[in-house]
Amino acid sequence: MERSELIRPRLVASIVAGIVVADQITKLVAVDFLGAPYLPHSVIGNTVRLTLVYNPGAAFGLHLGPYSRWIFTALTIGALALLWQLYRDTRANERWRVLAIAFVTGGAIGNLIDRLRSSRGVVDFLDVGIGTTRWPTFNVADIAVSCGAVLLAIVLWREDATRQAASGSPDVADPTNATAATDPAATASAADAPIRG
Repeated sequence: MERSELIRPRLVASIVAGIVVADQITKLVAVDFLGAPYLPHSVIGNTVRLTLVYNPGAAFGLHLGPYSRWIFTALTIGALALLWQLYRDTRANERWRVLAIAFVTGGAIGNLIDRLRSSRGVVDFLDVGIGTTRWPTFNVADIAVSCGAVLLAIVLWREDATRQAASGSPDVADPTNATAATDPAATASAADAPIRG
């Protein structure tokens, strides 16, 4: 079976690298120009703001206590291993699936770099909401992971639906055919029946 190595691996690597570079550059700019953490800078009124936050947990502020840094580091490494295996098992014509894997991989690596580099955690700075109702602060890597995960879920769901549709057998659906195929006596009786004029 034709594997994903034939889908221009350099292009896949370029997508992953592009996401990582964009994520790291925007984080460096946020740290250099936003100043003190938790100080919001308005972009579009109070709806879109830039607010520097250091997140020791996972995406969108998920936190698991003092060991969050290492727990999520281990989980990320495990997820990257699974993504690599999923990529290897992907057919060469499943380009949307490969694109989704590349997006999730790039975002995961971007946040993993932050966790390994500093005990303060992942740099978040995109702050969206209305008034005091705010979405958890996020970054470019989080966007890539979220978009890739949604796309991958859609692709896998469609693949599963296609497999289920292809596995249907018209013979099983026809009770007449099923009886004839499984009951030799019925077949013999039909052959021996007299022809009526």
